[in-house]
Formats: sequence, C-alpha cells, structure tokens
Amino acid sequence: MTKIDTSRPETVLPTPSHTVGPFYGHALPFPGGGDIAPIGHPDTITLQGYVSDGEGNPLPDAFVELWGADPHGNVPQVDGSIRRDPASGGYLGRNGVEFTGWGRIQTDANGHWTARTLRPGPRGQSAPYLSVCVFARGLLVHLYTRIYLPGDEAALAADPLLSRVPDERRDTLIARQQGEGTYRFDIRLQGEGETVFLEYQ
Repeated sequence: MTKIDTSRPETVLPTPSHTVGPFYGHALPFPGGGDIAPIGHPDTITLQGYVSDGEGNPLPDAFVELWGADPHGNVPQVDGSIRRDPASGGYLGRNGVEFTGWGRIQTDANGHWTARTLRPGPRGQSAPYLSVCVFARGLLVHLYTRIYLPGDEAALAADPLLSRVPDERRDTLIARQQGEGTYRFDIRLQGEGETVFLEYQ
C-alpha cells in the first residue's frame, strides 16, 4: 500500500512497514493459566522468570506453555485444563482437583511469568523436567526447551539430553532455586545467555 501526497501528485511515498500478528494476547490467555497444581496440594512448587529478546529487553506479549509429568513420572491423561461452558463456550476454569500437567501463561508488562505446578518425577533415563513451548512476537515458529530442576546432581549429570549440551550452556536449561519450593527460569531468545532450544525431527 502506498500513500499519495496530494499536494505533489507526482510524489509517491512508501507506507511504513509493520508486523501484522500474530497477536497472542487475543483469545489465547485464560484465567488461572499458570495454576497447574490442584488447589491446596502440599507439594506445589512455583516457577517464575522473564522472557527477553536478543537485547535483553522484556517481552510483554509472549506466551509460555508448560507440560510436566506428575511426581511419580507419569504423564497425566486427564481432560479439563481448559473447561468451557457447553452452552456459551465461555471459560469455566480448571476443576481444581485433577492434575493435568499443562498450563499457559502470558507474560506481564515486564516480561514476567509465574506458574504453580507439581515437581515432576523422573521418566526413563531423564532427570525430572518440564517441557516448555515459547510463543512471542518476531518468532515465525514457536520454540521448545526444557526446565530441569536442581537438587539431584547425579540425575542431571546422567540425563541424555543435558549430557549433549556444552558445559557453558547447560545452565540455561536448569532453574535456580530461590527459596523453599520456588524456582527461577529466565528465557532469553537470542544473544548472550541465549536459552538452549530444541528442534524435533
């Protein structure tokens, strides 16, 4: 599309370029998206962090999706992460009892996200981890990574995926404990300290 200067009909000015979508803040967020653990569960942990771009600036319109096994290492097969009213299609919320292992969190104006879930148990030869999918502006394809939790150094050292990651980048996949049951995991899309992302084939 071009803009025409009517005072000088012979001059045609280009319209400034801009990105149109995707707009992740529309229709995708839902109330309580980060409240993955059942209400009042005694083994709930809190994960929090920031999503930032290649220059270290926070992304206020990113999404972080989490999937995790239950504390026994079993992947939940429970429906109900996003229950909807069959008549209106409106969001009803989680049932608050079943653990689905899945959540979707939109970052706030500071690029911060928070989720409450259960600490996953080990699966096979892997150390306990949560699968992560990141959606953000400027990404034509969403990104996958993992969050490993500290505490069992032997399991982390033996993990098949972590053992393939160079030592200097391994820390980008391991959350840092901030207190009892609270962990921080920042996601850097590019640049210094870039998070290790996974490509599935």
